[in-house]
Amino acid sequence: MGATIGEILPLAVGVAISPIPIVAVILMLLSRNAKATSSGFGVGWAVGILAVTGIVILLAGSITPDDGGGSSTGWVKVVLGLLLIILAFKQWQSRSDTTPPKWMQAIDEFTFVKATGLGLALSAVNPKNLLLCVSAGVAIGTAGLSSGNAVVVWLVFTILAACSVLVPVIGYAVAAQRMGGALDSAKNWLQTNNHMVMAIVLLIMGATVVGKGLGGL
Repeated sequence: MGATIGEILPLAVGVAISPIPIVAVILMLLSRNAKATSSGFGVGWAVGILAVTGIVILLAGSITPDDGGGSSTGWVKVVLGLLLIILAFKQWQSRSDTTPPKWMQAIDEFTFVKATGLGLALSAVNPKNLLLCVSAGVAIGTAGLSSGNAVVVWLVFTILAACSVLVPVIGYAVAAQRMGGALDSAKNWLQTNNHMVMAIVLLIMGATVVGKGLGGL
């Protein structure tokens, strides 16, 4: 189990430091409906990660090294890693684009339900985070773990991947007045450097997944 946790840790970090969801939750915490929208977004973000990774774990469980699927597992990881690297280059090419998405400009109008839906979309539908969650699910599902250990690793991945959104939400609930200035500074920096940060993260994660895949061939 320890080796599998070590394998999914970089992927969890990759999801956690994705700039867009962090910017989204910061904007919600600075909006007029801060408590409702940030809570909804946090719930949607965590549930999306949990659901996608869990589904992939179940599907990947049919390919195990014990039944001769080691080579198949290796190629799956190589393909996922290459897709992450391709996304990294696309992000790098877009690094000069600092125009915020339209949904960011409408966050003041968001309700709990809309914020929850956005959290689900960014975690379970967004290609960058989706690939990282799928890569983690493949790693867990093909590790040959017992059901109990697989659940533990799955929860560890979800908690770590979701912490960058959940921690600000919880922190705001505890000390809202103290966080205003720090949130605003973080928002401005992440909006400016979003594409560059994501490109670096995806490149590192892609290279890691490709390396793991090649090692299994």
